[in-house]
Amino acid sequence: MIAAGLFPRAGDAGATGYALEAFIATLSQPMFGLSFTVEMEVSYKLIDRSTRSTVWAQSIKSAHTATAGDSLVGVTRLRLANEGAARKNIEAAIAAMGKLPLR
Repeated sequence: MIAAGLFPRAGDAGATGYALEAFIATLSQPMFGLSFTVEMEVSYKLIDRSTRSTVWAQSIKSAHTATAGDSLVGVTRLRLANEGAARKNIEAAIAAMGKLPLR
């Protein structure tokens, strides 16, 4: 996306293109169990930096389950479930933005 000129590198003053805002609206994590399912909802907003207008806004829900087969250590299962839910959410956001008619 940076190579295509859609997003500037971090710290580029006066950069053009788009700014992406992401806010974790909800995060549900289990306290204990053999399988941990983390559910997350992230609100995204894509802003045209030249006009400061919102060109896309969407909330995306995702979930991922880590089992004892992934790790016997509970803290590790929780981390894997968090990472999986975040990865799925980001993949869905990129897929949705990929369908936009951006310049």
